[in-house]
Amino acid sequence: MPNFLSVSVNTHLPAQTPKDKFIGFTQDSFDYSSFTLAGLLSGVSQLQGSIPEFHTRPPAFARYYWHTFADQTDENLWVDFLIPVALHQDARYYTLGRGTTDMHHGIAKRAGYALSRILITRTDSGGNNFNFSEVVGAGASAGISNLYYPSSDRNWTKTGQRWALNLSIDGVTFIFKEFWPDINHAIFHRD
Repeated sequence: MPNFLSVSVNTHLPAQTPKDKFIGFTQDSFDYSSFTLAGLLSGVSQLQGSIPEFHTRPPAFARYYWHTFADQTDENLWVDFLIPVALHQDARYYTLGRGTTDMHHGIAKRAGYALSRILITRTDSGGNNFNFSEVVGAGASAGISNLYYPSSDRNWTKTGQRWALNLSIDGVTFIFKEFWPDINHAIFHRD
């Protein structure tokens, strides 16, 4: 599984250039896992009939899929590239734990840390700051999605739900990034 933009919390790296942030955006947006996630989310949305205007059958899945993929890509553009470049925020995820060699950080502490990254991020200079990239970027992409969703889904409630979904997916992604070194070691015996 890819784990782009993840480094250990104690690693001191040079600040990301705008080019580095753009590369991170493209990796996050166009990796096979992005297409798979869009497919899973589209399937759930279709099963729930969350957008009745999309109807049913295979053409409906295609509509759900391209909307979901556009949502993901737009959110990655704002969260991984545009806002981090404008506000000099580091788009990388810094893990608290270091895999199986770091046993003094508990699972709950690491999961809490991962979720806190929704609100806290590093700056390009190495300090901590409110994660405008994540919070504002997820909101901006939710608002932009009103340009291509049916009119019944262009209201404050639906936009807020898309914003919350973006933040939730990123929170789960942060947890995955936090524990991937442990999972990788346990299953594949690789560090």
